[in-house]
Amino acid sequence: MLRETVIKIERLSRKYKGYISTEELLREGITNRQIGVFVEIEMLERICHGHYWFQCSGFSKPWDFKAIEVGFTDPEAVICADSACFYLGLIDREPVKLSVATRRSDRRKIQMNFPVSRHYYGERLFLECQNVLETEHGRYRVYDIERSVCDAIRFRAELEEDVFAYVIECYKRKNPSTENLLQCAKKLRLLNQVKQYV
Repeated sequence: MLRETVIKIERLSRKYKGYISTEELLREGITNRQIGVFVEIEMLERICHGHYWFQCSGFSKPWDFKAIEVGFTDPEAVICADSACFYLGLIDREPVKLSVATRRSDRRKIQMNFPVSRHYYGERLFLECQNVLETEHGRYRVYDIERSVCDAIRFRAELEEDVFAYVIECYKRKNPSTENLLQCAKKLRLLNQVKQYV
């Protein structure tokens, strides 16, 4: 590969500060063949179809890179359960698997470079309590804290016991009144399960 092409990709890495799309690479004069070579020699990491991370940039990925990268893969997916609790600051230990909610009808593949636990919802439950977080590197959807605690209770069998206990303990400590949580649980038809833990 020509040295000038390598210099160009290094310059682009500084311009885009980490993430770049295929469309942006092509617009900058990098060919599909060159993209393939840059992936092969590990100057670019393929995140998902159409999105890359500059390995040559010297930048560290953002702390919430997993959520951002899922947002590139499936813009409708929502970070949920214990993962949402982590991204919203309720717990300080990142779960091993990223918990992601999608519609039952969503057929997009979510194949990431890290473990993902996918949960399918009907339309009404899927749309309940979503927030969109805009970051310097990309946007992603995450359920609010009450919804996330309810989902952690729903999926408690999949969570490490100490993580589940910590989610409940931290929520109760930060929110002495559980009124909002119980209202959310009622909407999600989880009222009896949630009452067992709060």
